[in-house]
Amino acid sequence: MPLRHSLLALSAATLGAVSGQVLADRADDTLVYASNSEPENVSPYFNNLREGVMLSHLAWDTLIHRDPASGDYQPQLATDWQWVDSTTLDLDLRRGVEFQNGEPFSADDVAFTFNHMLEPDSKIVTRQNIDWIDHVEKLDDYRVRFHLAHPFPAALEYLAGPTPIYPQQYYQQVGPEGYSRHPIGTGPYEITQVSPGEGVTLQKNDSYFSDSPLGEPSIGTLVFRVVPDQDSQVAQLMTGQVDWIWRLPADQADSMASMPNITVNSGESMRVGYVSMNSNNNAPEDSPFRKLKVRQAVNHALNRQGMVDNLVRGDSRPIHAPCFPSQAGCETGDVVQYDYDPQQARQLLEEAGYPDGFETDLYAYRDRNYAEAILNDLRAVGIRARLHFMAYSAVRERQRDGRAPMTFQTWGSNSVNDASAFTGVYFNGGADDEARDPQVMKLISQANSETDPQARNSDYRQALARISQQAYWAPLFSYSINYAYTDQLVFTPHTDAIPRFYDSHWQQP
Repeated sequence: MPLRHSLLALSAATLGAVSGQVLADRADDTLVYASNSEPENVSPYFNNLREGVMLSHLAWDTLIHRDPASGDYQPQLATDWQWVDSTTLDLDLRRGVEFQNGEPFSADDVAFTFNHMLEPDSKIVTRQNIDWIDHVEKLDDYRVRFHLAHPFPAALEYLAGPTPIYPQQYYQQVGPEGYSRHPIGTGPYEITQVSPGEGVTLQKNDSYFSDSPLGEPSIGTLVFRVVPDQDSQVAQLMTGQVDWIWRLPADQADSMASMPNITVNSGESMRVGYVSMNSNNNAPEDSPFRKLKVRQAVNHALNRQGMVDNLVRGDSRPIHAPCFPSQAGCETGDVVQYDYDPQQARQLLEEAGYPDGFETDLYAYRDRNYAEAILNDLRAVGIRARLHFMAYSAVRERQRDGRAPMTFQTWGSNSVNDASAFTGVYFNGGADDEARDPQVMKLISQANSETDPQARNSDYRQALARISQQAYWAPLFSYSINYAYTDQLVFTPHTDAIPRFYDSHWQQP
C-alpha cells in the first residue's frame, strides 16, 4: 500500500480510538507538541538531549541572546558586557527581572549558578559548556565578573546558549532533585508539571520582562508529550491530539505535504550523525577497532551520499569531520574524505587480519532506519554487527565504560556555533573521548585558548586532519529536519534546531 494511503488508513483507524480523549484545542490556547525522547532530567545542566534544549529555551533565560536570523548578540539578562582582558569579562545585569516564583533576579543568582555547577560534586552532564570558566565574582547587586580558566574566544557564544541562570535561594532550598521536579527560571514559560514518561506542561509567564529580545509569548499553554513511535505521532497530529511533530522520515513528510490542514516544513540543522569506534585504552585488547585499517574500512564501507539521497534527504549533505561546517574553527581543508568503496573496505579488513570480517555490536538510541542502513553497509564488507537499540542514557553509559565497540549517535552542539561545542567535546580527553589521542587533545586545548583567529583555525585544522587520518570516527551526514504541524499554527524553523514556541502564534480566523 502506498505510504499516503497507509497514513490515511491509520488516520481513519485512529479517529475512532480517540473518542473521549482530550484533544489539542486552539480555543483553549494550548499547543501540544510531541517528540520521541525525553530528558532524564529537565534541569538544563543535567541533560543534553535536544528535548531538554527546547525546554531550556522556553523556561530559562541566558545572560546574552543570539538572534537566530542575524547571529548578532543582544542583551538578555545582561544589558552590557566588556572585556577587561583576555580572561576577564564584566557584565552589567538587568534590573527588575523576577524568577517565576517571584524571587528577584540579581548578581547572586548568576554567581551561584556558575560557581555551583563548576563544583566537581555538582554532577552536571554538560560540564564542557562551562569548563572554560574558573569562577564568577559578584561585583555588586547587578554586576558580575567572569574569571576565565584560560582565554576563550567563544565565551559570548556559550553565554548566549547552553548556560541558563538558576535562582540561588530556591535551588538551595529544594536541592537538585526537587529542582528537577519543580524547576524555576526567568523564561517566557514556566514549567508547571513534570510527568516522567509522559511529558511536561508549561504555562505562559505573565510577568516576563518586557524588554526581553524574545518578545512576549503568544500561546498560553504548551504541552510536551512523549510519543516514542513515529506512526503514533503522525496519527495523533492528524486526529488533533497534537499540533506539532518533527524528525519525520523524508518519505513520510512527502506524503503528508499534500494532506489538508497540515503544514510540512524542512531544513538543514546543525545536527550531525556519526559512527564512533572505541579505540582507546578501555577497549578490550582484542578489539578490531584498535587497528587503524579496520577503522578506515568502516569509513569506506558507509555510503554517506546514499544515506543523504535515500534516507535523510531534504537539505542534508555528507559530513567528513566531527564539526558542522558553519561552526567557527570547523577547518576541514586537510580532512580525509573517505569515498564509498566496499572493495577497498574488504581489502583493508584483510590487511588488518580479518579476511572473513568479524562480529561486533552497534549501539543506537534514535533513527532505527538509519542504524539499519549502517548495519547493511557494514555487513556487505564482512562486519557483522548486532544492533542494540536503547535509551540514550544507556548508550552513553556503555560507551563511557568501554562496553560499546561501535555507536551510531548524533550531536547538535547544543546549537553553539563553534567547533569547541563539537570537536572540543568528543576529542578533548573527557568522558566521551574514545580516541584519547595526545596530539589531538593538545591541539584542541591550544585552539580553545587561542585569541588569534588565524592561529586558532590552524590548530583546529590540524586536529581535524589527524582525527580523519586516524579514522577515529565515521562522520556521516547533517540532519535535515522535517516538521509537520497544524496549519492553524504559525511556526518558524531555524538552522540551530531550537523550536522557539515563544515566537509562534495561532493563525487569525
